[in-house]
Amino acid sequence: WNYSVATDVVGRIIEVVSGESLDTFFAKRIFAPLQMHDTGFFVPEEKHGRLAALYQPDPATRLAKRLDTMGKAATRAPNFLGGGGGLVSTAHDYHRFMMMLANGGELDGARLVSPRTLRMMTSNHLPGNADISQFGRPIDLENAYDGFGFGLGFSVVVDAAAAKVHGSVGDFGWGGAASTTFWIDPTDGVAAAFYTQLLPSSTWPIRPYFRNLVYQAIVD
Repeated sequence: WNYSVATDVVGRIIEVVSGESLDTFFAKRIFAPLQMHDTGFFVPEEKHGRLAALYQPDPATRLAKRLDTMGKAATRAPNFLGGGGGLVSTAHDYHRFMMMLANGGELDGARLVSPRTLRMMTSNHLPGNADISQFGRPIDLENAYDGFGFGLGFSVVVDAAAAKVHGSVGDFGWGGAASTTFWIDPTDGVAAAFYTQLLPSSTWPIRPYFRNLVYQAIVD
């Protein structure tokens, strides 16, 4: 397992098969049905004031300094519409996307994917049911991914003990470079997300801390 351009290739296949640009396809088939009104490949001018700042630790001062490089890119239409990255969204919009996944592919009467397809997407597709750590240790990540396999776009917990985090076998989710994270636990009925903008994601062990706090708050 490794990062690749696989999902970008899928994005281009979607454009060829549908005859539509990827932004148009996403808007019609995903964002409109889920009422994700603040999601797209760039932030329009009238919404620039709502764009969150990105931060990075400054070794000289031990404080976080503002890093606007990616923010500037997010305010203009990209030359390339990537299937594997590039969308800008809000906590509210992504929550609706998560709820669609947690509900088996449907939200408020809009079905985007069948339960069977979603089960396939959230199953481990690594050979021999291996976990990600067997293919190497990720750089700049606070999680080595022991006990986590990989499905079609998600990490998947295959061994909760090896993963050393609260949760269940079958949990799926992923994180972003700026310390964002989400996961869905179908067994316990949990869907959680944490949004911050701090590079790199190994700056602070936010993800395991957040998981522990969420599960500690659950009372059966």
